[in-house]
Amino acid sequence: MYEQIGSNIWRSRGLIAFFLALIIGLGYLFAKTTDYPEILPIAVIFAILSSIGSYYYSDRIVLAMSRARPATREEHAHLVNSVEGLALAAGIPAPRIYVIDDSAPNAFATGRDPNRAVICVTTGLLEKLNRLELEGVIGHEMAHIRDYDIRLVTLVAVLAGTAVLISDWLLRSMWWGSGVSRRRRTGGSPIVLLVAIVAAILAPLAATLIQLAISRSREYLADAQGAMLTRYPDGLADALEKIAADTEPLEAANKATAHMYIVNPLKDIGGPLNALFSTHPPIEERVRRLHAM
Repeated sequence: MYEQIGSNIWRSRGLIAFFLALIIGLGYLFAKTTDYPEILPIAVIFAILSSIGSYYYSDRIVLAMSRARPATREEHAHLVNSVEGLALAAGIPAPRIYVIDDSAPNAFATGRDPNRAVICVTTGLLEKLNRLELEGVIGHEMAHIRDYDIRLVTLVAVLAGTAVLISDWLLRSMWWGSGVSRRRRTGGSPIVLLVAIVAAILAPLAATLIQLAISRSREYLADAQGAMLTRYPDGLADALEKIAADTEPLEAANKATAHMYIVNPLKDIGGPLNALFSTHPPIEERVRRLHAM
């Protein structure tokens, strides 16, 4: 269990470091090959500002989109008790609890920090999972909250948006800019110009892949830390299998919110290429790792 946690932490750090190196490299090429290097800081500022609104209001937006309602102790006593007990074990304030009236089992966490966190579950999850499986799911979501994963996801979104903006402006500047000026900036080297063009084309794809890899890495980490909270990895493993095997569609989910759920509610088509572009790791591998703890 400790090995899984340590491995996933370092994998996440490595991916973010690579992401930052990608942004710095794009910025360098932008300054070297375009007529408008002063646009670079504008791109960075724009990407940051565009994410501030979603960062501060994401919980309200997602809950409204999902048509979630607050849970009550009278109606959902076991759910409330489980959340409060695992919050105490995690050493964080008890999150607010919401319920989505949907027969498909699933859950997600949102909120920018533990003091403003929300755990939301579907009625299908409460009906189809037993006590140990439900606690496994709550432990997973509690780990996301304790690790500030919503904040990390926002940071990664800013980096991805910045990479896309720089790449787009780099291509536009080289296309519409002066050829003489480009040659002067690159020192007359066609190699630098070629590298800049290739980087501008491939950087958005690379940014997306890194963003998705970080998302998958954080899911593995939340699995391991959630199992640490409950001290029963098999509960979460069984829950993941049940959720993944359920054939009912989650009507409240869409492409904008699918990455937040413990299991992707938009059913994936299998294959290695799909795994590369998925926000969630394969269920089989998550279950295997949990059973190995």
